[in-house]
Amino acid sequence: MKVQDLMTYNVQTCSPETNLAAVASMMWENDCGVLPVVQQANAVGILTDRDIAIALGTRNQQASEIQAVDVMSHTLHSVAPTDDIHAALKLMRRQKVHRLPVLDDKGKLAGILSLNDLALEAHPIGSKAPGLNYEDVVGTLKALCEHRQPLVKSLQAAASA
Repeated sequence: MKVQDLMTYNVQTCSPETNLAAVASMMWENDCGVLPVVQQANAVGILTDRDIAIALGTRNQQASEIQAVDVMSHTLHSVAPTDDIHAALKLMRRQKVHRLPVLDDKGKLAGILSLNDLALEAHPIGSKAPGLNYEDVVGTLKALCEHRQPLVKSLQAAASA
């Protein structure tokens, strides 16, 4: 099974200059928690609802005063439409990301692959249906849920103090 078999096409995007109020509105209207940040059809970053929440909680600014470029992740972990779906799962686990932009061979945004897309496609173990099974998806979700080491150590230190 290939990424193109499960990915979401026609993804809503924003530009680096789009303010967070507009981004949040786009997310609300499109029922999504992520927007790829695109400049001249090339993905240059990714912005999640979590990024918005943390930015607004840690800055003394209104959403309309903060641009996407100020809080987006500039590191893109992406896949190609023709990549094997299990390779995408491994990348999600390794990079601890819930969503992967799908880029064509010219680097243009073709869609997005989310953990939700994968969960909806998964079949019970032992099923004769081809593709993903529950174990594939649950294993990826478990890897994403693991705490990063510095967070765990700081929580342990705080608890013992």
